[in-house]
Amino acid sequence: MLSGKTVIVGVTGGIAAYKAAEAISRLRKMNADVHVIMTKNACQFITPLTLQTLSQNLVVTDMFSQPSRWEIEHISLAEKANMILVVPATANIIGKVANGIADDMLSTTIIASKAPVVFACAMNTNMYKNPIVQANLSRLSEKGYMFIEPCTGMLACGKEGTGRMAEPEDIIEKAVGVLLYKPDLRGKKVLVTAGPTREYFDPVRFITNNSSGKMGYAIARVAAARGAKVTLISGPVNLKKPCGVEVIDVVSAQQMFNEVNKRLDMTDILIKAAAVADYRPAEVSASKIKKSSGSMNIELQRNPDILKEVSGKKGNKVVVGFSMETENLKANAQAKLREKNLDMIVANDITVKGAGFETDTNVVKILNRHGEIKDYPLMSKQEVANVILNEVLALIAEVQYGKNS
Repeated sequence: MLSGKTVIVGVTGGIAAYKAAEAISRLRKMNADVHVIMTKNACQFITPLTLQTLSQNLVVTDMFSQPSRWEIEHISLAEKANMILVVPATANIIGKVANGIADDMLSTTIIASKAPVVFACAMNTNMYKNPIVQANLSRLSEKGYMFIEPCTGMLACGKEGTGRMAEPEDIIEKAVGVLLYKPDLRGKKVLVTAGPTREYFDPVRFITNNSSGKMGYAIARVAAARGAKVTLISGPVNLKKPCGVEVIDVVSAQQMFNEVNKRLDMTDILIKAAAVADYRPAEVSASKIKKSSGSMNIELQRNPDILKEVSGKKGNKVVVGFSMETENLKANAQAKLREKNLDMIVANDITVKGAGFETDTNVVKILNRHGEIKDYPLMSKQEVANVILNEVLALIAEVQYGKNS
């Protein structure tokens, strides 16, 4: 996956340094060329030999050590890097870089490099919340440096709070996104809906569908990797929350409708990938309906049509819908695109092998407001997500540069 990519992993002096070993191992398993730079303090927490074995490259620990070959080592590493990942990123290294201090191999290499830099923050809660640290984080963020926010939990100091470094799995998800995608959505606010909704008619039974949420989650994940600020409104699913994405959990169509409406004014792009129930029970029993009650008749009423409601007040927002069909795919998608005033619709036929619910792949047609139709072959849902976002950016460019009205 990462063949041909060079990653510098900077390891600093925090207890979370032990997690760097797994992060390095994961990068190597993806075929990245990994070079490790350790600060002097990092060597007190984990040995260079461990990281040298995992990275399969010599570990740099001293700015003035005898170089392994005749070149200025920090410049050489800085120039060859596709990304610098600092794990853990302490208040010390963040402060140094924010203020242009280059007094060891890691800080010097970061400042000498034009590669994207990602800091996986890890420190005591009080340190993280300190106004000076927060100002340094803001200063770096404004200049394009990226951060993996710390988690809340039990810290090494024995207290509970925000400051625990994210897990290696999440760190690598962010790193892969930075390596594979350009940050061409930076500054955009993207709202994605995903998964099914549930419409209860008693406390234990409900109407739903087979949506896994995988397509919507892939879109949220790729949008975040491309630099967008992403909010994901999710129905009940069994999926890991994407790194760096705000996730709002809902159950019913009405709840999803309410949450979308709350955030619509703060959104640039709305991608409605959720499989929302069209109907809900007119009445909900407060207690479980027993079999002894005889036959069961459930009266249904329409749920709000979220797409139609929001597209009527979208302004300059780009609104993308989905159309899942079993027949007349093109005609049904075109009708939905027109009737709901969408900018683009992603259509797929769930009878096609590899497409539809619960799969990791999809086969789609993308139709836009100009009547253009593009057919795509079987791809992973992550690849489909990338294609969808490319098409969205093309529509945004049309408005910005006046190519179409």
